[in-house]
Amino acid sequence: MDFRKTFDRIPEEFDKNRPRYCKELFDKLSLVCHLDYNKKVLEIGPGTGQATEPVLLTGCDYTAIELGENFASFMKRKFSIYSNFKIINDDFETYNLGENVYDLVFSAAAIQWIPEEIAFTKAFQVLKPGGYLAMFMTRSDERSSNVDLYEKIQEVYDKYFRVRQKYGCKINYENVTKYGFINCSYCEWKSERILTADEYISYIGTHCEHITLEEPHKSLYYSGIRDAVLQNNNQIKIIDTIPLYLAQKPL
Repeated sequence: MDFRKTFDRIPEEFDKNRPRYCKELFDKLSLVCHLDYNKKVLEIGPGTGQATEPVLLTGCDYTAIELGENFASFMKRKFSIYSNFKIINDDFETYNLGENVYDLVFSAAAIQWIPEEIAFTKAFQVLKPGGYLAMFMTRSDERSSNVDLYEKIQEVYDKYFRVRQKYGCKINYENVTKYGFINCSYCEWKSERILTADEYISYIGTHCEHITLEEPHKSLYYSGIRDAVLQNNNQIKIIDTIPLYLAQKPL
């Protein structure tokens, strides 16, 4: 199973229930990368555009490359009003994007699906000298504020969560320096979400493994999760960390 295409099954649900990124992150990108109409930007795997519009609003020459056909169609409908928007429905790993083309290449929770030797090598290749690679995502802590609830959720998970293939993607973002990048930096921002049982189920339903759940396990799992959150005053608090890794191609 190619997990990269799993999300493409649910573009509307994905767009509605995935968290967005904070303004401070895009302010940082715009400041460091001097984003304006003179800059060419490539986004790897935008999904349904959780990180796209703030970059488009800088006026940059924006291109996305998206593997999923449904996601690419969704993006076209959503952002076609922007004259600086372009999307390529193809695979970043194999598509010829040229050399020394972009001032910024960025990924919002997508680059980890690509082996680092391909991801970092190709990002380096397509960037102009002095250009930046930006990688960010949301890391969610559901345990710290809900210890008892988390344990109940884990019990439901252990009892009913049965999938044919486990998510195994992993990338060490700091390894960019092994592929020629310099000035690797890290910063992060924190935020909180409080979700009801139904909102939480809609949110976790956009996770790759959850999308592949089959009956009868799917119904039993979500029923157990819903009951656990309802018994916790119908809320779960999630503490999000948004990390940003920035690295530069030497001049």
